Amino acid sequence: MNPKTQTTPRLARGRLTLAAVALASTTLMLAACGDKKDPAATQTAARVNKDEITVHQINFMLQQQRGLRQDQAEAASHQILERLIDQDLAVQKADDQKLDRDPRVVQQLEAARREVLARAYLEKVGEGAAKPTQQEIQKYYEDKPALFSDRRIYNLQEISIEARPDQIPQLRERLTTSKNVADFIEYLKSQNIKFAGNQAVRAAEQLPMASLDAIARMKDGQAMVTDTPTGVQVLLLAGSRSQPVSIDQAKPAIEQYLLNERKRKLIEDEMKSLRAAAKIEYVGRFAPAASGAAAGASAAQAAPLESPAAPASPGLSSSDITKGMGLK
Repeated sequence: MNPKTQTTPRLARGRLTLAAVALASTTLMLAACGDKKDPAATQTAARVNKDEITVHQINFMLQQQRGLRQDQAEAASHQILERLIDQDLAVQKADDQKLDRDPRVVQQLEAARREVLARAYLEKVGEGAAKPTQQEIQKYYEDKPALFSDRRIYNLQEISIEARPDQIPQLRERLTTSKNVADFIEYLKSQNIKFAGNQAVRAAEQLPMASLDAIARMKDGQAMVTDTPTGVQVLLLAGSRSQPVSIDQAKPAIEQYLLNERKRKLIEDEMKSLRAAAKIEYVGRFAPAASGAAAGASAAQAAPLESPAAPASPGLSSSDITKGMGLK
């Protein structure tokens, strides 16, 4: 037999053995590498003694910050993490001192629990509200020209005057005959009548909805006089400029407003239904007296639990809406 033919199987077996060892080693190395977790993939944002603060906690806090821009999220995340660290340190000390057994703390925790559960239920009820249709959005747009198609920016001057009831007719007459607001103010000074004035520029959606139509009918230079408990209030339209809003621009705000209104109505009806089905008995000093139980029930219904879906005043966007004129 040729000697060369006898060595070939041994060499082959040797090479196979080395290859197997190398493959096993490579497999073990890959497995070991696979066991190492990517630090970026962890949900832990920080460790505070025995506790962990997670990314989920930070994200939850971020969601509570309305109007936060995308480019602000990263900086806000770091600020929230620092606050959570401080909070966790305080909680750990509170646990050490068993403050969760303090009667006042127990009461506050229970109140918070009730608030969260009640709000969660109201949110669930509100989720049943149907989105407004395009026709409903269009109708609302057409029904509110002062807010949209005829929208104006108003330069308003407000004068709050302290006066007796018998002085008011004369004040109204003097306002009508005055050449301008400066002339009227000089008259007030000459008569030693106390007043306070202010000026502001407001868009239509920033005015009280109850007064908007009346103000929208005013022409530049006209004044509106309203009686107050202490005298009168003069509202002068010093000037205005047209700034209409198209249906496409207004659609998101109208849609949100109408949806919020439906949620509010659903929640209001649900609370009335729950009250009607429940057995409610007023006890002790809250028991119905001379005023009767009906008065108490009416007052309670007039101020139901605040809904998270309570709408803002209708307008262009939630951030643009303000309550009242804010001139004082």
